[in-house]
Amino acid sequence: MSSNSIPEDNGAKDKHIVSAKKIISFAIPCYRSENTIGAVIDEIKEIVSKVSDEYDYEIVTVVDGSPDNVFNVLCDIAKDDTKVKVINLAKNYGQASAKIAALRHTTGDYIMILDDDGQCPVDRTLDLIEPLKHGADVVIADYPQKKQSLFKNFGSKINTYTSRIVLDVPKDFHSTNFYALKKFVKDQIILYKNPYPYLDGLISQTTKSIAYVPMEERERMSGTTGYTFKKLLGLWLNGFTAFSVVPLRISSMLGVLCAMLGFIYGLVTVLRRFLGDVVTVGWSSTISIMLFIGGLLMMMLGMIGEYIGRIYISINNAPQYVERETINVNDVDGQRF
Repeated sequence: MSSNSIPEDNGAKDKHIVSAKKIISFAIPCYRSENTIGAVIDEIKEIVSKVSDEYDYEIVTVVDGSPDNVFNVLCDIAKDDTKVKVINLAKNYGQASAKIAALRHTTGDYIMILDDDGQCPVDRTLDLIEPLKHGADVVIADYPQKKQSLFKNFGSKINTYTSRIVLDVPKDFHSTNFYALKKFVKDQIILYKNPYPYLDGLISQTTKSIAYVPMEERERMSGTTGYTFKKLLGLWLNGFTAFSVVPLRISSMLGVLCAMLGFIYGLVTVLRRFLGDVVTVGWSSTISIMLFIGGLLMMMLGMIGEYIGRIYISINNAPQYVERETINVNDVDGQRF
């Protein structure tokens, strides 16, 4: 038996492993951003180039059925830089679905989720990553003052309060448009395959180790927000029904409360009758009570219907999104999730 084999240099191997660069993945949903996405990507490259001895990068962009020319802009960028991945969705599936589509194609140790309009302070990327090195699983940019439209600010506050009410999140929890995840958090999020994804709920199901880094939000580079009342309402309903049965419990408690009030009112009426008081039956008060109870019942039925509708759509395997085509992505085109 020959003994001339060269022994493995474990020290060299360990040295190679230690010196391996960490990868930062930037996940960016894109909608109506043909005039801004190029500047955002250029800034990301500039920031990472300053720490190129420690970090490598990839940029995963998802075109969410955008009606403008952003896909062609990204195609031109991706031709010159293979680290820029482009996923073009078949239609508009919403920002949450687009973010999950981006996350599924990330391979980095740290994942940054940001907007495409230039409002996120990308120059503070390393500040968001630092707490991840010291125990935090999720790090969120904390804006003392959000530089968004009043309508979008209102929607963000509603979303935050909804999360606090129906989800098991810390009382100080609030989400913004710029945050960082550890890889294992991302891996858990992308396991969710059903429609109506809700990222705050998926994050709260995975970890409670959430840190905040104060920073200033920038002004939007160009254009206006794509938020509409319909999208705001959809976000609110999704937050209420995605990962909690609290709304159903609230409906049950309201039903019990109304039943108790009706029983007490009926008992008082009977007692007054026995005591000889004249009980005057008013048409206005009767109609008011009927309308109140009827409206309450319709609200409860609507809430139950929302849950049942989501169950029906989920068991019919409705996709979160469908990929039309991809660039610089090794997976098969046209994936359906």
